[in-house]
Amino acid sequence: MAADPVFDEKTVGETKQPPPTSDHDIENGTTHTAELRRGLQGRHMQMIAIGGSIGAGLFVGSGGALQSGGPASLVIGFIIIGMMLLCTVQALGELAVLYPVNGAFFNYSVRFIDKSWGFAMGYQYAIGWLITLPFEITAAGITISYWHEYNIGIWIAVFLTTLIIVQVFGVKGYGEVEFVLGIIKVVAVLGFIIFGIIVNCGGVPTDDRGYIGFRYWNGKDGNHAFRNGFKGFCSVFVTAAFAFGGTEMVGLAAAEAADPRKSLPKATKQVFWRIAGFYVVSLLIMGIIVPNSSEDLLGSSGANTKASPFVLAIKYAGVKGLPSVFNAVITISVMSVANSCTYGSTRTLQALAAAGMAPRWLGYIDKKGRPLWPVVIQMAFGLLAFINESADGSTVFTWLLSLTGLSSFFVWGSICLSHIRFRQGWKAAGRSVDDLPFKSQLGVYGSYFGVFLVVICLIATFYISLFPIGGSPNAEAFFESYIAAPIAIALFAGWKIYTKDWSFGIRVEDMDLDSGRRDYADLPPPEPARNLSIGRRMSQAIF
Repeated sequence: MAADPVFDEKTVGETKQPPPTSDHDIENGTTHTAELRRGLQGRHMQMIAIGGSIGAGLFVGSGGALQSGGPASLVIGFIIIGMMLLCTVQALGELAVLYPVNGAFFNYSVRFIDKSWGFAMGYQYAIGWLITLPFEITAAGITISYWHEYNIGIWIAVFLTTLIIVQVFGVKGYGEVEFVLGIIKVVAVLGFIIFGIIVNCGGVPTDDRGYIGFRYWNGKDGNHAFRNGFKGFCSVFVTAAFAFGGTEMVGLAAAEAADPRKSLPKATKQVFWRIAGFYVVSLLIMGIIVPNSSEDLLGSSGANTKASPFVLAIKYAGVKGLPSVFNAVITISVMSVANSCTYGSTRTLQALAAAGMAPRWLGYIDKKGRPLWPVVIQMAFGLLAFINESADGSTVFTWLLSLTGLSSFFVWGSICLSHIRFRQGWKAAGRSVDDLPFKSQLGVYGSYFGVFLVVICLIATFYISLFPIGGSPNAEAFFESYIAAPIAIALFAGWKIYTKDWSFGIRVEDMDLDSGRRDYADLPPPEPARNLSIGRRMSQAIF
C-alpha cells in the first residue's frame, strides 16, 4: 500500500501554517479525511510534560508506599521509575518529532514491533484511561468531604459535567485547562518543598518537634528507612508507576502540536525537572518530616486526602488553615488528571479505529477536530463513578483499577522497544541518525536500559503480588495486582487469531519509515551545539 506523502511545512498554503493532522494508513487499516487540529502550543506541551500527571498518585498514594516501604525505599523506588521514564520520554521524543501521528506510541508498536502487540498496547492504554476517569472523578468528590460531608453523587455529577464542557472546546480546551491547573500544581509542590525545609529545621513555632533531621529513618519508635525489607522496597514500584502515569501523554499530544520539532524536545527535557524536583525532592522532604509509622498513613489509598502524607505533614506542624489549602490543590490535581484521562482515551480509541483495529465509527472527527464518539464513550465510563453509591462499589472499583495496574510498564517498555526497532530499521535502510530532526540524548542504549528496568520492575511486582507483605500467597490478591499481564497476552493472542497472522515481529527491511513522517527540510535547522557556549549547552540539555 502506498505511503502517505511526507509533509512539508513550507508548501501548505500561502500562510505557511501547519495543516491538521490526518490519519494515515497502517497497512491493514483504513484511511479517511478526518482531521485533528494542531492547537497545542509550546507552553501547553511544556506544562503537560512538567505537571500533566501530578495528582493523587503523588499527593495521596505515596503515603501508602511510605508506610509499607519506608522513606528510603520510597525515594529510591521513585528514582528507579524516574530513570525508566527519562529513557522512555527521550525515545518517544525522537519518534514523535519524526512521526507526529495519531495514536503515537500505539502506532509505533504496530509499525516497528508487531501489529498484534500494537493492538494489545493500544487497547490496554485506552482501557486504562477509560477506567481511571471514574476513579479520579470519585477522588475529586471525596476530597470535598474534607470540609463537609455531602452526598458524593452530587459532586460526581458536577465534576463530570465540568469535563464535558471542557470537551466542547476540543484540544484547545484540554491544553488551556492543563496549562492553568499545571501552574497551580507546580507552585504547590515548590511551596511544599520550601515549607518542608523550614519544618525540618525547626522553623515553625507551632511545631514542638524542633529540628527533625533523619529521626524517622533511624529505626526508633517503629520508624525505619526501609520498612518490611525487600518486599517493602518492591511494593513501591506500582505506586511510583501510577504516580508517573501520563508522562507519555506528551508523545500522544504530538499529533496536535503546532510545531513538534520545537515544542517536543523542550517538553521532553522538562521531564528531568519534574522527576528530580517535583517527585524525588518533595518525597524526600515528606519522608523526613512525616513519621512512617503513623497510623494515619494506613488510609493512604484511593482518594482519602485526610491520609495524604502532604496534608499530614502540614497538620503535624500545627499550621492551621494550610491543610485546607493543600486539600484544594489535591482536588485541582485530581481534576487535572481526569482531564488527561479524557484526552488519552479518546485519541487512542480514534487512532485504533483509523488503523482498522476498532469499529470504524469511532474514527469520526467533526469539523472542529473533536473525536466525538470516543468522547461519548469516555463520558459514559465516567458514569461508573456512581458505583460508589452502592454497597459493593469499592470492591468493583478495586477490580476495575486492577486492569490497569501494570499497563504503564507495558506501554513504557513498548515505547523503548519501538525506538530500538526503529533505529535498526533506519540503519538497515541506509539512513543516518544525523538526518533525524531530534535524536534521543540517551541514544538507543538509553532505550535498552529502559527495557531492562521495565523487566526488573515487572519481576519485582510479580514477586510482591505472589508474596504480599504480611500475608501468605493468595490468588485473589495476586490477580488483583497482576491481572493486566494476562489481559495483555489475551489481547495479543486474540488479534493474532482474528487476523490469522501467525508471524511475530516486523522485519527491518519491511518497516514503513515514511508514512506520516514530518519533513522539516525547508525549515531553519537548530543552532549546532558546537556553536553554543558551555552554559547554553547545559541549558539546552535540561530546558
